[in-house]
Amino acid sequence: MGKVGAAGDNAAMESFFALLQKNVLDRRPWATRQELRIAIVTWIERTYHRRRRQDVLGRLTPIEYETIMSTPADQAA
Repeated sequence: MGKVGAAGDNAAMESFFALLQKNVLDRRPWATRQELRIAIVTWIERTYHRRRRQDVLGRLTPIEYETIMSTPADQAA
């Protein structure tokens, strides 16, 4: 991170919240906060974490990385 007020400081979070708003919040009206909370957690766990390519994993998704790194014995268990 850069100095206070640097333009790139919030870029990652702004990108995340833009995706969240586009894919969850603006899809339909939400009757309750609990319903919205469940939709957000579901989107993060099922879509965002599973499909987002991560630099730490060599630009692979977590699912691709696990498939490559697991042995046939691990997959059978």
